[in-house]
Order: sequence, then structure tokens, then C-alpha cells
Amino acid sequence: MSGPVVGLRFLEARAFEDVLADVRPWLDAFCTAVAAEADGLSFRVRDGTALGPRTPDPAGAGPFFLEDDGCAAAEDEDWSALSPLPGPCVSASGLVLGAFCSGPVNHAFLGRLAFALARRLGALVDFDGVLGCTAPGQGAADGTGLAEARALVSPLPGRTAEVSYGMGAGGRRFRHIGDADFLAAWLDHPAFRLVT
Repeated sequence: MSGPVVGLRFLEARAFEDVLADVRPWLDAFCTAVAAEADGLSFRVRDGTALGPRTPDPAGAGPFFLEDDGCAAAEDEDWSALSPLPGPCVSASGLVLGAFCSGPVNHAFLGRLAFALARRLGALVDFDGVLGCTAPGQGAADGTGLAEARALVSPLPGRTAEVSYGMGAGGRRFRHIGDADFLAAWLDHPAFRLVT
């Protein structure tokens, strides 16, 4: 696997089997080769119009996968900016959604799939890095580049938060977490279109 990946996070625990029972029939309606794998599903998009009007032609897209994340958030991660509940909270469970191939069409489809799934499941989107950072998958080490990232994402609608996480030896990195409204705006933002 060498394509883009995002996390879909739930603030309450959800059994992966229950999520699959909801998602599988939905995927069957517009995807081909929906197959159960050891940790989830793999599939190819057949009809991109099911994901919205600006979705590219699926002919050039590779296969995608949806898996149980299996990793709980660390105790020192604070997701309270995105929680409807008062007080500190962390993600209780989640999914990994990814493309097996890189390239603009796969980034575009991954974004549209993540948006549709976040809406359908009431999930938050873990971008696995800082949006606008030159190496987003690596996060922003100890806050480097956060001012530029804040300037990029703060005007967009929806809710977003910077969540820090430990890297060992006392180091910290950050990543963006957003809701579906934020993701919808990000997919139309010129900085995202630079990736696609």
C-alpha cells in the first residue's frame, strides 16, 4: 500500500462488525469487487456520481480499503474541541480508510469517500498530519508550521482541532482532526486541489 490514508474516528465505542453491516450494502450500490479481507473490506468505485457531482471518473482510480483502526487514542490526546460532551475526551474507536495507489484521482476519491462515510457514520476525520504542512503525514514537530496551518484552516467552515501526540523522548507532533463540514470545505479548497 502506498496511497493516501485518513482515519475516521468515533467519540463513542462502536463495534467494527456493526459499522461493516451498515457500510457494506451502501458500498455495494456504487462499488465493485467489495470483498471481505482479514481486517475489513476492499473495493473499487464503479459509479463516482454516488459520491457527489465533482467526483472524477473512477476509471483511473485504484482499489480502496476500509479497516478497523484497532488503536485507541493516547490518554494525553485531547479531542474536547470536537466533542458535544463537556470536559476532556479522546477518540474511543475508529476506522482506517485508504487507497492502495497514490495519485490525484485516488486523493480525490479518498476525500469524497471519507466525506460520505463521516456523514453516514457521524465520524470525525483524522487527517493524520497537519494540513498545509510540507510533509503532512509527519505532523508538525513541536509546533513548527502551526501558525501557517492555522491561517489556512481557520477560515473554513466546520469544526477542526489540532491534536498533539507523543513521539517518544518527550517530543510532540500535531495532526488535524475535523468534522464532515470542514472536510467538505477542505475538498474545495485550492490547497487540497494542489494535491489532487
